[in-house]
Amino acid sequence: MQLLVATNNSGKLAEVEATLKDLPIKIIPLTSLGTWSKVVEDGKTYEENALKKARTLADFSGYITLADDSGLEVDALGGAPGILSARYSGEDADDARNNEKLLQALAGLWQENRGARFVCVLALYSPISSGEREWVFRGECEGWITFSPRGDKGFGYDPLFVYPPLGKTFAELDRETKCGVSHRGRALEKLKEALPSLFPLLTHP
Repeated sequence: MQLLVATNNSGKLAEVEATLKDLPIKIIPLTSLGTWSKVVEDGKTYEENALKKARTLADFSGYITLADDSGLEVDALGGAPGILSARYSGEDADDARNNEKLLQALAGLWQENRGARFVCVLALYSPISSGEREWVFRGECEGWITFSPRGDKGFGYDPLFVYPPLGKTFAELDRETKCGVSHRGRALEKLKEALPSLFPLLTHP
């Protein structure tokens, strides 16, 4: 089965490839399309955004498509930045500016008041040619926001998010370890467990 992974993020793509490597799936990177439809992420939930991306890019490409939407929810900020995590510091946001804004927002708070969680929702969608079906898988990971960046691996808010059982930020973990405990890793494991039973539906609409 060919599966288009609808992301430009090489870190996310690598995590998908690593988790699904033992299944009879050929991963198609989004960049291999050359051009694709731009998706405006205007949903009110992770699920809405992930499904919109999956549907749009599946219909555009003709491939069964996997898309995700994920975010960081900080308790002291009422769940922000949430679905706006990637654009937290503005439309021209990048990881460094987002991390800096988050640290400033939490300045002066003790560790016990810096609780947070990562959330990831994966949407799997088959276009009309493959039966026009959809599935959603959700994963979460609890932790807290550190006082300064730690580690040089990962992406996004990884240098700020401490995973308590290991006492390290996601950016201090190697990819395999992170994928085993992260929000995306947990959502991917649910996808991996479900895929064998979905293959007949995806390959014989």
